[in-house]
Amino acid sequence: LTAKTDTNSKIEGMDCGADAYIEKPFSMQYLEACIKNLVDLRNLLRQKFSKMPLVPLNSIANNSMDDKFLTRMNEIIEENFSNPELSVDFLTEKLCISRSGLFAKIKTLANITPNELIQVVRLKKAAILLAENKYRINEICYMVGFNNPSYFSKCFQKQFGMKPGEFVNGKREE
Repeated sequence: LTAKTDTNSKIEGMDCGADAYIEKPFSMQYLEACIKNLVDLRNLLRQKFSKMPLVPLNSIANNSMDDKFLTRMNEIIEENFSNPELSVDFLTEKLCISRSGLFAKIKTLANITPNELIQVVRLKKAAILLAENKYRINEICYMVGFNNPSYFSKCFQKQFGMKPGEFVNGKREE
């Protein structure tokens, strides 16, 4: 929301990561419509990220800073799948962010907790490995940090709406 109406200001605003550029004077009805559309789009992105196995973590980023943050967090999680110390506290230390800051950031971006996000990253990596068709499901389960194949299968189905075997068969048909 700005009084700057020239084209260069609009371009600069959008280049800085603005989702919309609304000039003064503005219509309250137009502002409400923009907000509704942005919220709907954000919810659609969250749902797509959450339910589609091969959609990457940084797809929910709002801007380049969020993209860098999510990319770094994804790297830390993937590098530490087998580390028994992988936890919220581990992430806060590695990302140099407070516990409450991490919870707020993840809640804003993904509408889930950091612990849930760790599990989603594990499951998405499992989906990538399943799509490559190089490993058995049980092997992938352990590779991404699960200790129990049946629990892995249950989590995978809950997250993506299909069992790992169904995902593999579906990938082969594509």
